[in-house]
Amino acid sequence: MDLALIWFVVIALLWLGYLFLEGFDFGVGMLLPVLGRDDTDRRVMINTIGPVWDGNEVWVIVAVGATFAAFPDWYASLLSAAYLPLLLVLLGLIGRGVAFEYRGKVDSDRWRRTWDRVIVVGSWVPALGVGLLLTTTFLGLPLDEGGQRVGSAFAAFTPESALGALAIAGFALTHGAVFTALKTDGPIRHRARALALRLGPLALLPLGGLLVVVQWESGELWTWAAAGLVFAAASVAFSRLRAGREGQAFAALGAVIALSVAALFGALYPDVLPSTLNPAWSLTVEGAASSPYTLEVMSWVALFGTPAVLAYQGWTYWVFRRRVSAAHIPPVHVP
Repeated sequence: MDLALIWFVVIALLWLGYLFLEGFDFGVGMLLPVLGRDDTDRRVMINTIGPVWDGNEVWVIVAVGATFAAFPDWYASLLSAAYLPLLLVLLGLIGRGVAFEYRGKVDSDRWRRTWDRVIVVGSWVPALGVGLLLTTTFLGLPLDEGGQRVGSAFAAFTPESALGALAIAGFALTHGAVFTALKTDGPIRHRARALALRLGPLALLPLGGLLVVVQWESGELWTWAAAGLVFAAASVAFSRLRAGREGQAFAALGAVIALSVAALFGALYPDVLPSTLNPAWSLTVEGAASSPYTLEVMSWVALFGTPAVLAYQGWTYWVFRRRVSAAHIPPVHVP
């Protein structure tokens, strides 16, 4: 059993979980001033993700931590080229979490508007930063034969990585609009559905562009096929949304990101971080992996820990599965 390959797949699945779950979190935050006409609307939107947003963020921690433990060379080479976007991502996530907690602590419109802006910025910046980071690992860095970055600390900033940043942000925007339509009722539901139908196809264009760029660079027949199915799944999502079936549209968007991750990580394999200077200097799954003993210990821990985490998170979504509307929002009460 090739544990290095298994952990490469596991890391891809962890990123899939993060993009799917945190994607709609980010989208709701991005759309807060667009769909929220007043404070009650914005409270409705925040309440749709209130019980789950912090659990969704765990996925990125586990994805980065698993990369550090299973592929330390991949972790070191990639993250050393992305200090600035990573710092901005962390600051955005911290600010957003604080804003969720502090927004209702003072009964003041100015106070709430200030924290609403923090939520919006804290949703856009991490989505863009994660997109840049992932695109960098798909398209590579200028690495020398020792796996060290050549050039400036801004080597991760390229037109292609900017396209990837827009791809993840655009998906999150669409995902958040559909999730809002799925989880709310009343006027905000109709506004969210109309916005998703009007803006969604345009917002997903960067993701389509990223898929074409990556497949053109290193795609195989099956990854090209997966990329093609992304467009089919997106069409199904908008078709079902137009018919008023928000749940089916949300599931179809899940297929969009799942097929995208399969196409992108499939095209990346057997590399984990290509070298743009010389393909022979690329970091590979086998070459960048930890020792077999380390991978074996990680596998046993994951085997027992993962079902518990999935069961708990699934239970949380089940408990808070019902729609939220303005009728569920109590009057503002500040001690």
